[in-house]
Formats: sequence, C-alpha cells, structure tokens
Amino acid sequence: MLDLTHEPPKPKVIAGAKHDWELVIGMEVHAQVASRAKLFSGASTQFGAEPNSNVAFVDAAMPGMLPVINEFCVEQAVRTGLGLKAKIHLKSAFDRKNYFYPDLPQGYQISQLYEPIVGEGEILVDMAPGIARKVRIERIHIEQDAGKSIHDMDPTMSFVDLNRTGVALMEIVSRPDIRGPEEAAAYVVKLRQILRYLGTCDGNMQNGNLRADVNVSVCRPGQYEKYQETQDFSHLGTRCEIKNMNSMRFIQQAIDFEARRQIRIIEEGGEVVQETRLYDPEKGETRSMRSKEEAHDYRYFPCPDLLPLEIEQSWVDEIAANLPELPDEKKARFMADYGLTEYDASVLTAETDAAGFFEEVARGRDGKLAANWIINELFGRLKKEDHDITQSPVSPAQLGGIIDLIAADVISGKIAKDLFEIVYTEGGDPAQIVEERGMKQVTDTGAIEAALDEIIAANPAQVEKAKVNPKLAGWFVGQVMKATGGKANPKAVNALVQDRLGL
Repeated sequence: MLDLTHEPPKPKVIAGAKHDWELVIGMEVHAQVASRAKLFSGASTQFGAEPNSNVAFVDAAMPGMLPVINEFCVEQAVRTGLGLKAKIHLKSAFDRKNYFYPDLPQGYQISQLYEPIVGEGEILVDMAPGIARKVRIERIHIEQDAGKSIHDMDPTMSFVDLNRTGVALMEIVSRPDIRGPEEAAAYVVKLRQILRYLGTCDGNMQNGNLRADVNVSVCRPGQYEKYQETQDFSHLGTRCEIKNMNSMRFIQQAIDFEARRQIRIIEEGGEVVQETRLYDPEKGETRSMRSKEEAHDYRYFPCPDLLPLEIEQSWVDEIAANLPELPDEKKARFMADYGLTEYDASVLTAETDAAGFFEEVARGRDGKLAANWIINELFGRLKKEDHDITQSPVSPAQLGGIIDLIAADVISGKIAKDLFEIVYTEGGDPAQIVEERGMKQVTDTGAIEAALDEIIAANPAQVEKAKVNPKLAGWFVGQVMKATGGKANPKAVNALVQDRLGL
C-alpha cells in the first residue's frame, strides 16, 4: 500500500476587510451511468442522436406507461459504491421528486431520497506527493435525468430535446469536507478517475456525462471544528449551490468568486440567502438562478410505480470479486514493481489506457527507462498535437524496440530521440530503421580514438585548462560526439577523454 499521510483538510483562508474566513465545500456529482439503455426504458442513450429520436413511451410520460428498472444500471451503482469503499444497501427504494420542468414530461423525477442504494464511503484525494486527504461520501443514489431545453435556435420560441430524459444518473454526494477550490477540483479529478477505472461512467464532462453541483459556504476560523464535534451545520454558514459545473478550472473560479461574494455580504451587515446559482465563465461570476429548495419543497413520496429494490448479498459479493485494480492500488504496484517515483506512477495511472500502455512497454525491460520515455517523449509529443495515448502513432512494441536498442548499446540516447521521431512520423520497425539508415552508434574505440586525438592536437590550450579544471573535459566529449555525428558511444568517449587527458 502507499505510504500516504491522511492529513485533515487544511482550509483555504480568505482575508476579508474585517476578518479572516474559511471555506467549506460539499459536492454533488452527477455521473451518467455507462449503459446503452435508460434507467426505466429500453431507449438508447446514444449521444448526438437526432433530437427526440431516443424517446420511449415511458420517457415521454404517455398515459399508462410504467417504468421497468434496468438491472445493469443497478449493478453499475453497486460497482461504484464498492469502488468507493461504501456500504451497499441490500434494500433501497425509489421516490418521486415533484417539480415542473418543461423538459421533464412526467412533472416529477424518479429518484432515491429516503433509502439510497449506496451509503457512506470515502475518496482519498491526492494533494501532493505522499499526502492524500480523505473526503467522506455521504450517499450515492440513482435517478433519471431530465431532457434539454434549447433557447438559441429561435428568437421567440424554445425547443425541447427529450433524448436525455430517463438516462440513468448516479448522484454522488460528499460531506462538507472540502476546504478550498484546488481541493474541490482534485476531488472531482480523483472521482472521475475511479469511475473510469470501474467502467461505470465515461467521465466525459464536455458531453455532460459528469457534472458537479458545488455547495459553498464561509465560516470564521474554528467554526468548522465545532461542526465536526457537534455535526451542527449552523456552524458552517449559509450555503449556496453552484449548479452544473463541467470544468475543473471553472469549478475553482466559481468557488473563489462565490466565497468572496458571501464574505462581502456578511461583512457589510447583510445575510447570505440560500439559493441555487449559475457560474458565468465569461464574466467570471456567479448569478442567482432560483431560491434553494429543501426536500419538503419537492413533496417527495415513495414512487407508487416501483416496488422497493432488494438485492442479494451474494450478487454484491460477485460484483466485488470482479472489480478491477483501482488507481491507488495500481500506483502502489507500479512504485513497488518498477521502482517508479510517486509522481511518475501517478502520471502513468491517471488513465487506464496510459497504464496499460506502460505495462506493455515495461514488461521485461527497465521500468524507469520505459516511464521516462513514455512521460517525457511520448506524452510530450502527444500533448503538442492535442492527442491522447489512444491516438499514439507509436505502439508499445515500437517504443519497447527503441528501448531495447538503447539497452543493447546499439544506439545512444541522442540517436534514440532521432529514431523516435522517425517512428512517430513514418512508422516502421526501429531495429530495421537503424540498420537501413546507418544509425548504429560507433563502439569501435579505434575510430573514437582517432577523432579524439585530432581534437586534442588542435586544441592544446583547452587541454591545459581541462587538466586544471577536470569539469572542462566535457567539452572534449561534446566535440567527439559532434565529429562522429552523435554516433559515438558516450560512455566510451568519456572513458577515453579521461584517459587521454590523464584525469
């Protein structure tokens, strides 16, 4: 296991005009379940389909249509709960959350308020090498998504697309354990990573498949500790919810603005009103959307169309037995098995595809060398072209071939970079390219000696300087490498320079 220090959250302190203030943040993340069918119907969840083409009768709330629960969506929720070390409730139930939205034909949302399928869990949020902070998960419940209203297609009318209506969501609710904008973003990053490893949500924030509601409040130093002792939320100040955030950068900006807005109101003698707000990234500010409703405002009651959901412990155990290796465990294994630093292991395990690519390259080779080539050369080049590892023109076998040539002293590090560029742009077998293009490094000491002797003879003053200051011997190494077109074996060159100069 990783040797992590689970530090208590360190609050971000914001200086107001009169007092210092601390932030308290809770998150409600809506993750679209990775399912081809909706939660209560067989309609497709395909993104980008023609408007209103993925709508079953039950999604459109046609009279007499009854919901039928999608077992796979339930399994994905259980799988997520297990991945977050959460308690799985063998009995849960669905409730109706009553409110009118033009893109929710039923006039209510089927959700889980009183008996969610998943209870308390936790996420370890990586804040710095060797330091992770625990954020408690309060619950995960499954619910149906609403549709989408479109207001920019006509100056006088709005349009409704019901394709998302009924899509299964997992609402993952945290405790108010997050204490700053950076930690909030890191929490979403880690949660997204775990969901992608589990395969329960693709985490595509651009398509709206993962979005966060951020609850922000401010309190004076010491008040959070009182809340921890008493669990009395009044110590934390009035919270405002920032709705539908789908960018780590915007999450941080919105929290910072909202905290300063609340501090200004309080210090000017006003009171923060509990409400739902939206973030405007162009103006860099939040604005009021509606007053914040409480549970009683939605008139929740048990859904009469669905029986309580009961699952067997044996089924939960079977799901648990088939969980994949999760990010923290994989990172610990990479550090132990391949001798990687925590930073390198974190980079390589950020995405499952990158971790798999690394393991293919590192198998039977020097893990540190493989990590260096992937992180510095391959990732660096892919980033310049705005590509990810799945779009890499260099395969694990090709990169492994380059590393094999380095290990066998067939090519030098400099030649390897030239070879990598050729493979990246043209493809081909690295060994064959080296052979056909004469890229093998010169290991013949006779040829290296001849080049070195010429350089020494032509630079007597530099020789004397190097004898006084041995660090200047590197100049001769560089000249020999230049004279041989970078093909000389650097180790052999360095040894010969030291010998010739008597250092």
